Amino acid sequence: MKKSSKNRLTPGQQSLFPGSSLFDKLARAVCRAETLPRKELHEAWEMARRVRRRYRGGRVLDLACGHGLLAHIMLILDNSSNSAIAVDNAIPQNAQKLSSALMASWPRLKNRVVYQQRPVQEIAVLADDIVVSAHACGALTDLIIDKAVEQHARVAVLPCCHDAKTSSTGGLEGWMDKSLAVDTARALKLRSAGYRIVTQKIPGDITPKNRLLMGDYIS
Repeated sequence: MKKSSKNRLTPGQQSLFPGSSLFDKLARAVCRAETLPRKELHEAWEMARRVRRRYRGGRVLDLACGHGLLAHIMLILDNSSNSAIAVDNAIPQNAQKLSSALMASWPRLKNRVVYQQRPVQEIAVLADDIVVSAHACGALTDLIIDKAVEQHARVAVLPCCHDAKTSSTGGLEGWMDKSLAVDTARALKLRSAGYRIVTQKIPGDITPKNRLLMGDYIS
């Protein structure tokens, strides 16, 4: 199976995930929803499990959420988070179909994931929140980081669509690729704001935009 495939998963593809693992159970539920490409399943899973290895509890804010799969997986992996808010300017019409399919497999998710169709700028972040975003385009990633930093909340982003015209390169573009310079500047900005940063990658066979930046406030 090509993990980077943008083809939509369908009920007939459940047989590709026959195991008893948590991921296979999740994948079958996503197949039944018939809403997401395989790529987004793998991106959300690989990001969520790395984030949850480090950060537990707290309300989850999934910003620029798309269908909101990341928000659901964050709660599946850590039941000590009471709720998740999935925010996007335009929530896909079939997002609720995905949520219902996941709740059918994990009834404890019922009434714990809320979709909000509104600009990310309007969301109020709390200090105990964990702010996550997978592939928020360009400067939207910077906005999400800034909103987390304002409240010293934990944050994890998987950036994409780097634009050196709207995001700072920190003057590093003479030494490295501009997209890497942008992400390096983001990491350094977090550290200078008193955050302990963690830089990782999700597998490159899912997406070339695979740099994961995480941080929690320590001083």
